[in-house]
Amino acid sequence: MAYNFKEVEKKWQTKWENEGTFNAKNDYTLKKWYGLIEFPYPSGQGLHVGHPRSYTALDIIARKKRLEGYNVLYPIGFDAFGLPAENYAIKNNIHPSIVTEQNINHFREQLKSIGFSFDWSREVNTTDPNYYKWTQWIFIQLFKHGLAYKATMPINYCTSCKVGLANEEVVNGVCERCGGEVIQKEKSQWMLKITEYAERLISDLDDIDYLEKIKIQQRNWIGRSEGANVNFKIEGTDKKLLIYTTRPDTMFGATYMVVSPEHPILNELREKITNIDEVEEYKLKASKKSDFERTELSKDKTGVEIKGIKAINPLTNEAIPIWVSDYVLITYGTGAIMAVPAHDTRDYEFAKKFDLPIKQVITNKENNVSVENEPYIDTDNGILINSGFINGMNVKIAISAVIKYLEENSIGEKKVNYKLRDWVFSRQRYWGEPIPMVYCEECGWVPLDEKDLPLKLPEVKEFLPGEDGESPLAKLDAWINTTCPHCGKPAKRETDTMPQWAGSSWYFLRYMDPHNENSLASKEALDYWGPIDWYNGGMEHTTLHLLYSRFWHKFLYDIGVVSTKEPYAKRTSHGMILRKQRRKNV
Repeated sequence: MAYNFKEVEKKWQTKWENEGTFNAKNDYTLKKWYGLIEFPYPSGQGLHVGHPRSYTALDIIARKKRLEGYNVLYPIGFDAFGLPAENYAIKNNIHPSIVTEQNINHFREQLKSIGFSFDWSREVNTTDPNYYKWTQWIFIQLFKHGLAYKATMPINYCTSCKVGLANEEVVNGVCERCGGEVIQKEKSQWMLKITEYAERLISDLDDIDYLEKIKIQQRNWIGRSEGANVNFKIEGTDKKLLIYTTRPDTMFGATYMVVSPEHPILNELREKITNIDEVEEYKLKASKKSDFERTELSKDKTGVEIKGIKAINPLTNEAIPIWVSDYVLITYGTGAIMAVPAHDTRDYEFAKKFDLPIKQVITNKENNVSVENEPYIDTDNGILINSGFINGMNVKIAISAVIKYLEENSIGEKKVNYKLRDWVFSRQRYWGEPIPMVYCEECGWVPLDEKDLPLKLPEVKEFLPGEDGESPLAKLDAWINTTCPHCGKPAKRETDTMPQWAGSSWYFLRYMDPHNENSLASKEALDYWGPIDWYNGGMEHTTLHLLYSRFWHKFLYDIGVVSTKEPYAKRTSHGMILRKQRRKNV
C-alpha cells in the first residue's frame, strides 16, 4: 500500500493545530525556553529559501527543549508595514491592506504546510491597530523622555520611492529597497536619540552570548573613538570652528581646514566670503549626491576655497585656509575637520590636487620617512617632529600631552565620539504607523492622550507621495485638522508615518502576551519569558534591526517596562543563500 505523504502530513498538522500541540503554556512556574526567529515580511512572491533555512534550525532546538520538559515559546508573526506593499498598491491600484492580507494568508499556508512547530495562537501582525497601538505608545514614551524630537536637516531622499531614508537604508549610494537614486534634501524629520545609548549599546555586548562577528558589526556601526574637541578661531571674527580629532598629536601638521557644504558658518560669515557665488554653486552640486558618493575613498576630490576667511591653528598660531568639500559630512563629528595631509590619504590627495602645504610631523624611529610621494600613515608608534613642545615624544604620550595643553588653555577638551547618528524616524509614505503627534501654535508638538490610541491609519484612494516629498496623508485635511490634546485649540496632525523598523523593534515582547488590551504585555509575562533565550536569523539583520531593537528594549528597561537590559541572551546568524551572479534572493 502506497502512502500519500501529503495526506499524512495534513492529518498531523491539523491535529497539532486543533490540539494546540506547540502552544506555550501560561504557567509561569514551569522552566521556560524562548526561541525567536525574525518574523517575515509577507511579500507577494511567498517564502524564499532563506526562510526555512533559518526557521528549521531553531525549530529543531525548540522540539528538543520540549522533550526536555521546558515550557517552550516558539512564536510567529508578520512584519507587514513598509514600502513594497505600498509600491505594489500604487502600480496596481489596490489598497496595501488588501495586498498585505493576501500575502499573509499565503505565507501562513506555506509555513503550516512545512510543519514548523510555531505557536500560532500568538501570531502578531504589525499592521493590526491592536498591535501598533503599542508601537505608538512606545513612541509617546520616547517623546516624553526627550528621546524623540523634530529637526530640520539634510536627509537621504529616494527619488524613486519619494521618501526619506536613514543612513542605514542607503547602500552603495542607492535606496536599499528599490535601487533608486538617493539625493540630499532638507526635510523636517522626527528623530530618535539613539546616540544617548551608544556607550551602553557597545559595553553591554560583553554580557551576552552573541557570535563574535555579530558583536564586531555592532561595534563597528556605533563607531566609538576617543580624541579631542578643538576650537579653531576664525581670523578677524568672534567665530570658531569646532573640530573633533582622534589624533590631536598631529595638530602641528594641520595646514588647512575643510567644512561640509551644509556647515552653518557659510551663512554666518556670508558677508565676509568674497566668492560666495562659487561656494553656493558647489553646495548645490553637493546636495545632489548621497552620503556614500560623497565619502567614497576612490572618488575624485572636489572642493572650493572659502576666500575672505581663514582659521588660526591654535598650536602654531598660523592662519590657514578654509575649504568646503563634500567629503566632509555635517552629520558626522562637527561637520568640520582639520586637514593633516602628511598623514592622511584623503587629505593628502586633496592637498596634492589643490597645491596645499604638506607638513610632516611624524616619523619612524630611524627618521627616514618622506612624504613627498605619499602620506606616512603607519603612525600609531611614530615619533613627533616639527611639533613644538611635543617633539621627540611617541604618539601615545604626545596625544595625552596635547589634550592636557588644550584643556589648560581652554582651547579644547578630551572627547569620546561615535560614528552612530540619531535615527531618522519619519517616512513620507502612507503604509506605516501614524505618528501620534499634533502640532499646536500654542503648545508646539504634543502627543495624543494615551487613551485615544491607536491612532488608526485613515483610508485613502491615492497612495502617491506629493512631488515635494510630502506624505499622502498630507492631502487629508479632514484627518489632519484636529484639536490640541493639551489646550483644546486647533491643531494639525503629523502626516509622516513610522519606518518599517518600528514594528520590528519590539515584536518579541508582544509574543509574550499578544492579546493583552491594557499594556504591551503583562509584567508577569515579561518577567517570565524575558530575555529571549536564543534568537536566530540572517546576517543581514545583525546591524540595523539588532541595533534598533536593543535600543528600544534598553529604553523600556529604563522606564521599568521590562526587567532585563538586553532583549536577547543569545544571537546566532547565518549567511545569505544567493542566486546566480551572487544576487540576494528577494
